Amino acid sequence: MKGVSIEERAIHLAQYIIDSKDTVRGTAKKFGISKSTVHKDVSDRLLEISPTLAIEVRKVLDENKAERHIRGGMATKLKYSHLHKTG
Repeated sequence: MKGVSIEERAIHLAQYIIDSKDTVRGTAKKFGISKSTVHKDVSDRLLEISPTLAIEVRKVLDENKAERHIRGGMATKLKYSHLHKTG
């Protein structure tokens, strides 16, 4: 995202998260930036730039956080599923 201002980047990241319901980690990977940068942009900087957009992003991030333990459990189940196969 070179050549883009911090404000534009924050708005772009926020729109992506809202549209895709992606996580901070997934968003960071998609845009090739650190999780810390994504989090700072959509949590802190966005509040000053666009409070309404910040609220929308917060809802998605809170939903992702609430579901995190489920995704982790599914990943662990998949990781060890080969151990329980019979036959």
